Amino acid sequence: MPDYTIHYRRVVALEDLASQSWDTVLSAYNGSERVLRVFNELRAGRKHWLIHREYQFDVAEWPTDGAVFAPKSENEADFLAEYLAAAGSALGVGSLCVDITGFMRPHLLLLVRMLRAAGVNQFEALYTDPIRYAKSENTTFTDGPVLEVRQVAGYEGSHVADSGTSDLLVIGAGYDHELVQWVSDSKMHARKLLMFGLPSLQPDMYQESRLRIARASEAVGEAADADLIFAPANNPFVTAQELSFAVEAERRSGRGVSNLYLSPLGTKPQVLGFGLFYLRECEGKEASIIFPYAGRYSRETTHGISRIWLYSIDLG
Repeated sequence: MPDYTIHYRRVVALEDLASQSWDTVLSAYNGSERVLRVFNELRAGRKHWLIHREYQFDVAEWPTDGAVFAPKSENEADFLAEYLAAAGSALGVGSLCVDITGFMRPHLLLLVRMLRAAGVNQFEALYTDPIRYAKSENTTFTDGPVLEVRQVAGYEGSHVADSGTSDLLVIGAGYDHELVQWVSDSKMHARKLLMFGLPSLQPDMYQESRLRIARASEAVGEAADADLIFAPANNPFVTAQELSFAVEAERRSGRGVSNLYLSPLGTKPQVLGFGLFYLRECEGKEASIIFPYAGRYSRETTHGISRIWLYSIDLG
């Protein structure tokens, strides 16, 4: 079993970012202070903004600092293919820092896979904790209906026929109870594990998340303590490790795991952890990452800047 916790992470202060530099910095644009101020402080030979269509920015609202890339497709595979074609070989040359804070989750997952396919074995990922969410436990992240639940491009599995309770669905639970409901309903008969962020980004956020996810209890089931797993909300490496432990335990149980479905709906570091676990342990197996796709997302859901994390990602 891999040891994901050997990978390195550290906290950096906002004012210290200017003392570091990369060849390329990539960030996804939205309206939050924790995205905009951090991008302004980052130093790189090339600074790239990605404009997600789901945020619905008009051209007049696009940033003027850095090179702007606005692929026309919402599908993550087409979106990133357009970006990489326009950016050329920039991401594969020299050092790279990806600010994952504003990324759409499926796009972040596929980006990691595409970087590995392009020969980028190492890069740094950056994530900024907020001080609080805008409306506490009532914060809304999706801004429109869920259109479909499907496999994330690059994380598709060759599944066997639906096996009911021998199928396992692991959900990274955030605040969006409706997304949890959609994913749970899509795998109605699978047994389910919920991963909560603990410690959370801020002390009150764990309870806020539990309050929100309780609204999806009918679809998820009344989870007993044994159906819950925990990983720090801002640590992708422990997230991957806990997934590895939990899935292995389920495989060794009497029911086994015929099909494994992963659905990271929590923080972006946890999403990154789901991706690292899949790429290391799930490729070529009856496993996939599934996601409930909505057409629109809120541009700003947080206030303030708390801690800034830098993660050293090794894809080799």
